[in-house]
Amino acid sequence: MISKKMESLVDNNSVIRQMFEEGKKMAEEFGAENVYDFSIGNPNVPAPAKVSETIERLLKEEDPVVLHGYMPNAGFPEVRQKIADSLNRRFGTSFGLDNIMMTVGAAGGLNCALKALLNPGDEVLAFAPYFVEYRNYVANYDGILKEIAPDTDTFQPDLKALEASVNEKTRALIINNPNNPSGVIYTEDTIRAIADILKEKQREYGSEIFIISDEPYRELVYTGAEVPYITKYYPNTIVGYSFSKTLSLPGERIGYLVVPSEAADHDRLFQAVTIANRVLGFVNAPSLIQKTVAECLEEKADIAFYARNRDLLYDALKEYGFKCIRPEGAFYMFIQSPVPDEKVFVEDAKKEHILIVPGSSFACAGYVRLSYCVAYETCVNSLPGFQRLAEKYKLK
Repeated sequence: MISKKMESLVDNNSVIRQMFEEGKKMAEEFGAENVYDFSIGNPNVPAPAKVSETIERLLKEEDPVVLHGYMPNAGFPEVRQKIADSLNRRFGTSFGLDNIMMTVGAAGGLNCALKALLNPGDEVLAFAPYFVEYRNYVANYDGILKEIAPDTDTFQPDLKALEASVNEKTRALIINNPNNPSGVIYTEDTIRAIADILKEKQREYGSEIFIISDEPYRELVYTGAEVPYITKYYPNTIVGYSFSKTLSLPGERIGYLVVPSEAADHDRLFQAVTIANRVLGFVNAPSLIQKTVAECLEEKADIAFYARNRDLLYDALKEYGFKCIRPEGAFYMFIQSPVPDEKVFVEDAKKEHILIVPGSSFACAGYVRLSYCVAYETCVNSLPGFQRLAEKYKLK
């Protein structure tokens, strides 16, 4: 007999993962070239050449006992310092190694942050649409996730709704910028406004409210867009970062947390996330890949590849009559379903061998997410199917 918590997870397994597995089965049946799988954010761009070159060099030159051994739970000190120095150069911050903890991807980092912050019954806010696993991460520590309904005209955060949602139980707000699934970037004005609201609410309730900023797509932005660095606007911020998307290393599970010195009770908070890293069973981030990414901080995946896919799909889908906002970052497109129940549309898309994810998985029913980090040929070859769907639903 499995636990009650796991019963609900087993019975309601991630739709994204289910679609991913279904895509594999369809590829076996119809041929991979005839299946257009836009279900999961699995980069189709190879890692920069420097990544493999660095791995090869480290394996030849480093002491294998050190390279593959334990280190402090927060990660190699020299790696943390290099990351701090890089952030300081790019964003005008003043971090040191005691502000950086290496993590098992952004997901591992978010779980460490939530473990360190939450007591049972504490509430965490998230702007819909949001990444499906946030609710599960919060529930891991007996917290309660409260979603703030989306402004579906812009997909920018609803600031009045945020102000109304904060109460004495609010412990954190999760922000994902650029956003998965909408591709929207929260502007500097928006971040300033969020910070002002939370500062006022902290004074009102006499408690600390943290922003947990989930930033795996920070580097994936288009047309010169900029993503504000939130620690500069709000001291009680924990930033979670991942190299999964920017270096195309999702399977390596490597990222970091930033806990700024200005955060309340910084020393104990940093100690708490570090101990959480250990007691959650991560112990430390993978050693070889820690040292690898420290040498590749100026590298990033080919943004032009994603931009080309985005432009092709956005222009074609708009021409066919679909409604969506042009993504400013990440590699997702959030499309309004032509029928109120988007799951019906998802099933019709499957008949065209097109795999997309229902928006209800992101707390935003009536929309679907398309992940365009796929081969360009996949995008091109999917267009006749999308056109037939548009004709079926008489979008023009």
